[in-house]
Amino acid sequence: MTTAQAALLPERGVVKVAGDAARTFLDGLVTSDVSQVAPGHARFAALLTPQGKIIVDFIVAEASADDGGGFYLDVPRALAGTLVQKLNFYRLRAKVTVEDLSESLSVMAAWNGAANGTEYGLCYPDPRLPELGLRAILPPSAIAQAAADLGATLATEADYDAYRIALGVPRGGMDFMYGNAFPHETDMDQLAGVDFNKGCFIGQEVVSRMEHRSTARTRVIPLTYDGPAPDDGVPVLAGERSIGTIGSSGNGRVLATIRLDKLADALAQGETITAGGLTLRPAKPAWARFAFPGDSKAAE
Repeated sequence: MTTAQAALLPERGVVKVAGDAARTFLDGLVTSDVSQVAPGHARFAALLTPQGKIIVDFIVAEASADDGGGFYLDVPRALAGTLVQKLNFYRLRAKVTVEDLSESLSVMAAWNGAANGTEYGLCYPDPRLPELGLRAILPPSAIAQAAADLGATLATEADYDAYRIALGVPRGGMDFMYGNAFPHETDMDQLAGVDFNKGCFIGQEVVSRMEHRSTARTRVIPLTYDGPAPDDGVPVLAGERSIGTIGSSGNGRVLATIRLDKLADALAQGETITAGGLTLRPAKPAWARFAFPGDSKAAE
């Protein structure tokens, strides 16, 4: 029987966007449909460059009117200041306020069957995958009470990372570099991070073209290995040719940025895939709908 776990994620920060125009302001900038965000119903999104590359990705959650309202962005803490700066640049005369609350609020994740909510913070299901469980924005002093409220045992960030890696879900700054990756390359299109039916957002033309022309040749995918984990940043090789780069790893599973066409060719030719001397085996995640190397077709 699995035990529900909860962990503080110190690498996460919180940015609040509030005001009468906050919803329309965010919706015109980011990759997801913010009109669909409601208390308890968050969305995964990103702010892109005009060229379609990810500046920062985040989860957009909304507080109820009884809790003061406003949108809380669950964001990489190292990029919270960058996000505030970018949003203020686009704010112009919009009736919104943008604040970095990372010094007073923290993010907690709870998984493996945690209860549906807690009164100790702003709680919402992770919009990327149901298996990722819940997240909560709350004061760091309330972590223990919130975990108990959720029926979860306190765990570590490393425990959560191992769980995330097992599910094949990328993390920015570890599995891809901000400013250098398109949403498709980080699987945002597979993990409910891009709405292709909403109105315009920054970088939409490039992202839509990649979607409709199926031109995403590079993606973060899981692979398995035996023995010690390969170091992050090590090249992934097909024979002696580099086809990608290692990201985060643990417990026999690694995420790597891979050229899918080169991997497919290598597998078809029976070549061994290695990194740091370790043999790697592609492992298709359950959520993947794109054509996966070694499969005859994409998942339906």
